[in-house]
Amino acid sequence: MMRRILANAVVALAVVATVACSFKSEQPTSTELSIGALDVTDAELVPGSIVVDFKDGTTKEQFDAWEAEWGVDLEFNSADGADDGITVAVGIDDVESALERIRQNPAVEYAEPLMQFRSSFTPNDPEYGKQWNLQMIDMPKAWDRSRGKGVVVAVLDTGIAYEDYDDFKQVPDLKGVKFVKGFDFVNDDEHANDDHGHGTHVAGTIAQATNNAEGVAGVAFEATLMPVKVLNHFGSGTSADIADAIRFAADKGAKVINMSLGGGGYSPVMASAVEYARKKGVTVVAAAGNAGRSRVEFPAAYPGAVAVSAVGPNGTRAPYSSYGKELDIAAPGGDKRGGDQNGIIQNTIDPRNPARSVYASYQGTSMATPHVAAVAALLYAAGASGPDEVEKALFAGAKRVNGQAWTDEYGHGLLNAQASLDALGGGAGGQWPPLWWALVLLAVVLLTIGRRARPGYFNLLFSPSFLVPLVLATVGAFFARSIFGGASGTAGDVVNAVSLPIPDWERIIFGRGKLANPLFYSAIIPLVLSVFAIKFCGLRSAIGGLALGFAGFLGYAAWSKAPGLSYMPFTFLAMPWLIVNAAICVFIARAMLKKESA
Repeated sequence: MMRRILANAVVALAVVATVACSFKSEQPTSTELSIGALDVTDAELVPGSIVVDFKDGTTKEQFDAWEAEWGVDLEFNSADGADDGITVAVGIDDVESALERIRQNPAVEYAEPLMQFRSSFTPNDPEYGKQWNLQMIDMPKAWDRSRGKGVVVAVLDTGIAYEDYDDFKQVPDLKGVKFVKGFDFVNDDEHANDDHGHGTHVAGTIAQATNNAEGVAGVAFEATLMPVKVLNHFGSGTSADIADAIRFAADKGAKVINMSLGGGGYSPVMASAVEYARKKGVTVVAAAGNAGRSRVEFPAAYPGAVAVSAVGPNGTRAPYSSYGKELDIAAPGGDKRGGDQNGIIQNTIDPRNPARSVYASYQGTSMATPHVAAVAALLYAAGASGPDEVEKALFAGAKRVNGQAWTDEYGHGLLNAQASLDALGGGAGGQWPPLWWALVLLAVVLLTIGRRARPGYFNLLFSPSFLVPLVLATVGAFFARSIFGGASGTAGDVVNAVSLPIPDWERIIFGRGKLANPLFYSAIIPLVLSVFAIKFCGLRSAIGGLALGFAGFLGYAAWSKAPGLSYMPFTFLAMPWLIVNAAICVFIARAMLKKESA
């Protein structure tokens, strides 16, 4: 009965848009074809394995006689082993000790751990070398992990030069790119062709044809583009068209929506459309604006959208980029004060002649936004289940600026595709570290309590009343979306809530904000519930598990320097807040798990 009361308590707690960018046409000047290559990078050790290079002339009979002393079983690495003397051994328990013994033999030239190498994809597009922006977000390594295959990205813009239709022509560097049917909300037809140039440039950053020995590369070049025209040939459109287009893209299978547009005021119609798309499992990415002021423009400022600011080649905020408390992340947008080479180059149309293809250098938050949208596509292709998981990986993988978890100029930091994929896969910012932190803190608590205070305390590890709250507070019911992902309405909201760790339920209760609510990222919930344990001793185990879960979650959040917290007068206060509250949670857990004196 008491456990049901605890469970119930926890659950209870539970527009006119304008495009702003500058550009200049630029034809590729390279006359030498850069052939694609595989660069050997990122060596990793093969567990329990070594390579030994013997001096020429050393026979198999000789090193076979030494193997018993070394404790290894060496074999020639290839048919040429008898000539080059290279051998390998696997299944070694203590590699360093074995190498130390082997290196003392005068017949050994070299002995070292066996390493494995990964190949970093380098596209053969002739102008790839000019794309400093792709190097900045670590794309060469990220391409080895994901290229966005099968993920539909809707580009809500001036259209895309994706087909030969009437006077419109497909730009050469989009040939071979996959497209799904879109719509032209400006002219109300199915041919969302570009008569401005902006939308094609944005689409190129997302999925320009890559490794095709032509032009430049794209970030998620195996993704599928959905052309959706919401801006006319002057670069402007209405809030009604944009809201319609957001719902259209969400209903037609897009997993990512890119909106490199902004301006106007708050529109409930557009805000509702963004919320609709997010509830359908779509990641909405939008430009913060090019006014250079401390206010993020709509639609980027709507809850549910990922707001993107722009940086130049030096990694600092571009002077035109807007910023503010609604900002989420920064990405390369260009800064052409030092020349066109510092802009973002992609294949697009000549605005004066839509049938003519050019390579143009643009700058703007419009150019930064598709970098983030494309990396979101990489994450979906790598297995991300929804917008929450995508955003968590994006923000965890972002490169911190000046070591700060969040700033109003860079949000959670500068986009990094490789690190975000690592975070999704369970790396430093992945799903499981908060649970590991909680288990380590559990060991500390139990060791400090001691056997006399709680005989048989290891039984806790097998107690559902303890483990369930601990798991819910650290990783949530992570399996809920995969089982009940199709639920909608109230059921869908419940699935979204329980699939998040309890501290992140604030997203459901207060709505998704740009910063975390410090009341949930604190010890308040375990502290309040611990009061009930004074009278109902049967709750102690469950509250102890919940408190440890919060401690693990907050401890990991502090260690990873994320997230930013709202209502803090200074951003540096977030770190001590997390640390102090994690310590309070450990103290509560220890009090709950300690056996009462007779």
